[in-house]
Amino acid sequence: MGLGSKIICKADIFLQSENLSETFLMKKYTSWFVQQPYLLLTLTAIIWSTNTIAGKMAVGHISPALLTSMRWSIAVILILPFALPHLKRQWPQIRPHLPFLFILGSVGFTVFNNIMYLALGYTSAINVGILQGSMPLVVFLLNFAIFHIRATWMQIAGFSFTLIGIIITITAGHPLRLLDLSINFGDLIMLVATLAYAGYSVGLRKKPDIHWLSFMAILACSAFLSSLLFTAFEFFRGAIILPDKRALGLGLYIAIFPSLFAQLLWIRGLELIGSNRGGIFINFVPVFSSIFAIVLLSERFHIYHGLSLALVVGGIALAQYKRG
Repeated sequence: MGLGSKIICKADIFLQSENLSETFLMKKYTSWFVQQPYLLLTLTAIIWSTNTIAGKMAVGHISPALLTSMRWSIAVILILPFALPHLKRQWPQIRPHLPFLFILGSVGFTVFNNIMYLALGYTSAINVGILQGSMPLVVFLLNFAIFHIRATWMQIAGFSFTLIGIIITITAGHPLRLLDLSINFGDLIMLVATLAYAGYSVGLRKKPDIHWLSFMAILACSAFLSSLLFTAFEFFRGAIILPDKRALGLGLYIAIFPSLFAQLLWIRGLELIGSNRGGIFINFVPVFSSIFAIVLLSERFHIYHGLSLALVVGGIALAQYKRG
């Protein structure tokens, strides 16, 4: 073997070893990443807070139901090619669970997003973000009613703080408005949206043990199919707004990040620490939503917003407390 051939051979060996090292490091850090529930759930909250902002920015550029159909159609196109091998291999295991998975995807993805986008037409992105903080309260109640999972006293205290924060938000800092029901319509329907997603989060406890790509693909397909009913209703009542360029860009972003990436982080985070402890991280959404709304949408931040945020963040700290 000549000198040139030896140099090329050694270079190939070096490059192969470098590639192997990079692959090893990537796997190492990926393995570490998926074992960090607090990081996963915090990132989920950040991405979901941008979903609220994107939804607000889409108001008037596309109708709510059509936006939901568009986001899940894009999500299906993106994930299905990667999921098909796993779907074919696990189909006998998946098939008995299809009705449950269809309901899970429809409630958690279609119903929640349709109602949230509708609410954004009547209230601010800050309010919508803060109102999502009521979701853990419902998660606790459903976990107790269905699975007999009891909340700790610290969790109950934490969610009491959250509830007070929610009341301050929907009454614009005047809790006595509850007596005359002078409350924003958008805030009320956003509370209905949180009920839907809380039910989805609790239902994840019963998801079948299948590959994550299979699971997400089925939920995405379910969400898209069920969303067509809402879009058809929107069309026949003359409320459809076809997307412009702005809406198409927002839809693509929502499909990739809030629809797929964040959902995977959420599912994995709840697997690691459970829905009672993990669900409280949804209360980080109002924090980031408020920041993004002020910076990107120029929404006004009031003193009562600050008080509400302090209460929901304090609730997170209390709910995560465990006796030594």
